[in-house]
Amino acid sequence: MTFTIPVKENEKLRRLMEQVEQDVELRQLWKCANMNAVDRCGISDHGEIHIRIVANAALKILRLLIAGGVEPSVVANYQMTNDDAEVVVVTAACLHDVGISVHRDQHERYSLWIGYHKARQLLAPIYEEPQLTIMVAEVLHAIVAHDADERCLTIESGCLKVADATDMSEGRSRIPFESGQVNIHSVSARAIDSLKLDKGETRPVKLEIRMVNSAGVFQIDELLRDKIDNSTIKPYIEVVAKIEGETERRLIGEYKFTV
Repeated sequence: MTFTIPVKENEKLRRLMEQVEQDVELRQLWKCANMNAVDRCGISDHGEIHIRIVANAALKILRLLIAGGVEPSVVANYQMTNDDAEVVVVTAACLHDVGISVHRDQHERYSLWIGYHKARQLLAPIYEEPQLTIMVAEVLHAIVAHDADERCLTIESGCLKVADATDMSEGRSRIPFESGQVNIHSVSARAIDSLKLDKGETRPVKLEIRMVNSAGVFQIDELLRDKIDNSTIKPYIEVVAKIEGETERRLIGEYKFTV
């Protein structure tokens, strides 16, 4: 499967994607993460498809922020470039869930253990010291801060955190729920039809969510709102949720439980 990212004129990002494409270990880590997530825990996909969705979303959010006049943290704090900020968010997206290959619980911490080695390996052909260490540190911060409860300290980490929550279209809930189980998590996940990232009317970034049923509001409140609220990019995002069509789609036939 080809990992496609719109690199545009960013030569460093192009070189990173070449490294990712050739990295057999990284791709196997994604498969191992999905084995633990889907096959062993019975929760939603956390493999290569999720990684591609998040990487593209994080990159688009960052570019919309930059176009709206927001300065990335590696630029403000380390006098690096917008291109470097793009490399941070894409590298972090590629590595943010590799810790699930160890365990789903507290996977953000396990992702740090694996991510330090992999980040240096991926970025060493592109950066020399001390910029290499700066970039790795920024990537690791974004990885650990994608946890909904972890405080973001950089613009780049905020982009990854929110992008992780945008992978919710067509039942791809980031809220874990057991396969086949009927509850508010699974029903609300099915209620989300699509999510579009674009330039906002009043803020740099707009998340437009289309639902087939109002149950999707739970998904938005429980997942997306929490991540936005605890990110550095909250002031720059507007969220619009709409129900498609004149009538809502029925998502379940009946609901039974024993007491």
